[in-house]
Amino acid sequence: MSRPPTKIVSSEHLVSETSAELSELEYAFIMASNAFNRWMVRCMSAAGAKDMTPVEVSLLHHVGHRGRRKKLADICFVLNIEDTHVATYALKKLVARGLVESEKSGKEAFFSVTPAGRDLCMRYRDVRESCLIATLKESGLTNQQIGDAAHLMRNASGLYDTAARAAASL
Repeated sequence: MSRPPTKIVSSEHLVSETSAELSELEYAFIMASNAFNRWMVRCMSAAGAKDMTPVEVSLLHHVGHRGRRKKLADICFVLNIEDTHVATYALKKLVARGLVESEKSGKEAFFSVTPAGRDLCMRYRDVRESCLIATLKESGLTNQQIGDAAHLMRNASGLYDTAARAAASL
């Protein structure tokens, strides 16, 4: 008789009898989050911008998305950043580096990417194509599998957001 596969978890004391798989997913999130953050920083460094944080990289790419200026609240909403101070501080650093510009319209500040910021994003894209996409092709993972994983992660994000709201009311 074969043994059931071993669950790979980061904290055995959190494993639920109802869903050990959720603990496996949480460990995978921890590993993926740390790997992705490390990747963004190193890719941006290879693109020519050293010492950027993962939040700064994410903000730069999102601010440049679709070439439209964006409000802080909308940026935080889309990127699921709860603490606006974190985003504000990172945006100020991006403005100081000349990658993003801020424009006041009434009481609202709007952010857009500068030509230097757009150029940096395109260099990041080039590094991403040569390093990450090449590795993806060699991995054996299909685009369908990648899409399915993205769908799972978005759904799981909703579960954790709901649980966070419930925990905040305890």
